[in-house]
Amino acid sequence: MKKDDYGENYGQHFLEQYKLYVEMADRISIRRENTNRLYIALLSALLAFFSLTLRLNISIFVDLRATNSILFLSVSVLGIALCFLWYINIRSYRQLNTGKFKIILEMEKYLPFPCYGKEWEILGEGKESRKYLQLTRVEKYIPIILSIPYFLLLIYFLTKIICGF
Repeated sequence: MKKDDYGENYGQHFLEQYKLYVEMADRISIRRENTNRLYIALLSALLAFFSLTLRLNISIFVDLRATNSILFLSVSVLGIALCFLWYINIRSYRQLNTGKFKIILEMEKYLPFPCYGKEWEILGEGKESRKYLQLTRVEKYIPIILSIPYFLLLIYFLTKIICGF
């Protein structure tokens, strides 16, 4: 449809579409926050399971050491996989938000005052961390940092399995 197809209601349609699009961008941010919480909960539960199992030395098999090593190796691999997936999710949400805000900024060219565009300009368009440190620039390191204990566990238990400790 072209602008002429809306007649005198074009401005109202445009404004409603803009408001809906801004709301969708906000919902993406909320979903992203909920996804981060999910990964933190899963990784925390995995470490708690590891700690509890190690402390109680629980095993349903006869060879306790071999079973625990395989179990802990599995926990390590699962933790690393979750951290990797979390990183991919953060990256994907960043790309999605970037696209949405480019469209919002484009739409604002046709509005009386470009709120997001002006805010982005004041914040140095995200290029100056002194004015604005983008959350995803910090956020993307969290899964990397949280993967470190899982990598250490993986190395430890691989060594244990290979060397037969």
